[in-house]
This record gives sequence, structure tokens and C-alpha cells, in this order.
Amino acid sequence: MMQSKPAQTLAAWLPFLLAASRTMAQETNSVPPDKSVFNLFNPTPPGLMRELNPDRPDKTESPYTLDAGHFMLEMDFANFTYDKTDGTATRAWNIAPFNLKAGLFNNVDVQFVFDNYLRVRTDDRVAGTSITQSGVGDLTTRLKINLWGNDGGQTAFGLLPYLKIPTSSDNLGNDAVEGGVIFPLAIKLPHDFDLGLETAFSCLRDDNDNNYHADFINSVTLDHAIAGKLSGYLEFFSDISAERHSAWIGTVDVGLEFLVTENIQLDCGCNFGVTRAAYDFNPFAGITVRF
Repeated sequence: MMQSKPAQTLAAWLPFLLAASRTMAQETNSVPPDKSVFNLFNPTPPGLMRELNPDRPDKTESPYTLDAGHFMLEMDFANFTYDKTDGTATRAWNIAPFNLKAGLFNNVDVQFVFDNYLRVRTDDRVAGTSITQSGVGDLTTRLKINLWGNDGGQTAFGLLPYLKIPTSSDNLGNDAVEGGVIFPLAIKLPHDFDLGLETAFSCLRDDNDNNYHADFINSVTLDHAIAGKLSGYLEFFSDISAERHSAWIGTVDVGLEFLVTENIQLDCGCNFGVTRAAYDFNPFAGITVRF
């Protein structure tokens, strides 16, 4: 199956970016404090905690882990998705989906991602029918491991193996166990720009049978301060499935982040589909709280 030009470009550059990031990590002169003694039952003192680095609001995951012994809630207040294709319009509300994290060690945290309440309405204007589904979504467990750059340096890299457990109701999911691994990379650029890159490999169930196929995600995001504690990002996201007759999904995403305190962040944004297989648009607003 041929990949799209954006996906091929990102895949071609990724090995060079990883090699460059390792070199920069080795050349950094900063000496981070020894925080290896801290764990879930021996929390990191407030004075040694990292700055707030949630995995939201963009789709590109962060390689930085939550400090040991602390917890963090990342949640959408509401998330709306609209898509219209071939006479069928779909409107989906996701109310209060969340990611609850716990810092296990200095470079490891565990995460529980849950689609709290979903309501999906599908209108087929050709057939003149309408279907509404509502209920809970699936539960995904993730383990984030930072490999370098957690407490200093120009780059950071990690991995996130994950497993989706089918818990959805009213046919809102595919009732399949699925999983994969995510590789996020962060690079600090000149003039206070932050670059994030992600490659992910997943094993997903086919739409029409019980077989499984590979799925490949690549994304790049650029973040920069706008004024004071307000910052913004621009992101490109690509999803390519190895399933037969599947189409490339691509979105361009924009958003804002406002740091209320060192432990609370508000955000909002909208993701726009730029390929036929992608949804049309997806606005959202949410919050991150660390405690």
C-alpha cells in the first residue's frame, strides 16, 4: 500500500531527528538532580517537580512523565465531532473524557484513558433514517516510560505501550482488544519554539471481520508562547491503515493553552480534516490539574 507524500516525508526524516536528538542530549551541560529515590509511595518534593507537561491538548503525546508520587487529571469539558460524507451526517458528543495519571517512578507513569459519555447521532438523508447511540466508551491503559530528557536537555524521548479494553455500550465501540506503542520526541528549538514528533504502531481489528491489521500514526506539532501564560500550537496528524480499501486520514489542528497556575492548565482547540476519510471538524475545550 502506497503511503501519502506527507507520511513518507515524516517517516524519512524521523531517523535523522532521532540521531540528532541523541547527540544534543549527550552534549548538554546541565546536570539534573538525582530523583531516582522517589516513587509512588515516596513522592517527589514540590521544589524538584518538573514543569507541567500534559499529553493534551494536541494529539502528539509528550515524552515527559508525571513526577513520582503525584497524580494528574487531563479532561475535556466537552468534545464535538461533525462529519458529512455521501449524504450521511454524523454528530458525536463526548462529555468529560479523561486521562488519569499516576507517577510510579521518576521516569515511569501509568495512565487510564476513558471515554466517559458518548452520544452519536447519524442521519442518512438519502434513506431518510436517523440513529442515536449513547453510553460509555472504551478504557485504555497506558504506561509511559521516559528514556532521556525528563529533567533537562534540549530533547526528550519516550515510549508508551498501550492496551484498549472494550468497555463501550450501545455499539459505540468494536468490542475488540487492541493495542500498540507510541514513540514521542520533544525538541527545544531557538526563540522558545517547542517541536513535538510522534510515531505510533497499532494492531487494530478489521471493520468487516475478526482479523487484525497494522495502523501507523505520524504527527508533528509546533508550540510557542503568545503572551504571558498563553501559548498556542499548530499540528499536522496522519493516520494510515494497512487494512484493505482503507483511506488516509489527515488533520490540521490548532489550539490555545493557558497556564492558570503551575499545576492547572486550561485549553481549547479545533481539529480540521484535510482528507476525505477524516471527519470535517472537531472543536473541544478542557483542563489539566496536577496534584
